[in-house]
Amino acid sequence: MIRVAMHPLTPTGVGSRIGFVRIEDTRAGLRLTPELHNLARYGIRPGPHGFHIHEMGDLAPTIKDGRVVRGGSAGGHYDPERTGRHAGPYGDGHRGDLPVLQVAANGSATRPVVAPRLKLSEVEGRAIIIHLGGDNYTDTPPNGGGKARMIGGVITNDCPYCKKKGGKSGLLALAGSMAVIGGFYHWYNSNEDGS
Repeated sequence: MIRVAMHPLTPTGVGSRIGFVRIEDTRAGLRLTPELHNLARYGIRPGPHGFHIHEMGDLAPTIKDGRVVRGGSAGGHYDPERTGRHAGPYGDGHRGDLPVLQVAANGSATRPVVAPRLKLSEVEGRAIIIHLGGDNYTDTPPNGGGKARMIGGVITNDCPYCKKKGGKSGLLALAGSMAVIGGFYHWYNSNEDGS
């Protein structure tokens, strides 16, 4: 059993832990039990939301076509057979397609789902993502209409984002590093005359 720490995904990085998703093998498949509350605070409204296992265990934002993608470093949906198809948890497409996450009227998600084609051993170290929109399990609109990646976690009991002070990571950390380098560069060039 793994208790995955879940974090809000922002255009500048990964926020502080907001809850958990417990993941364990069962006879019926991989059971995922969310322990998430006050989701409206993070842009998640009541109703169904796309819920997927993604290829990589990295939640940092990326840039694609000139736009920031929250959690873009997680890559695409887990698809070891390279089907390139979004067909839902019972279909023959991406194996990372999970049953939709149901968010209750009070903003909580606690209802377990089962992914019959998955085992914990194959998803450990990958990312789990909750999307802004629902999921119709087709490729029209793209990825079933899930839209933006809003909340994510790395499937491990040793959360890499829980150890970072202040919750800064991704582009915000990169921007901070670039500011330090830029300041040093400016200082160095202004002092070339030996002063």
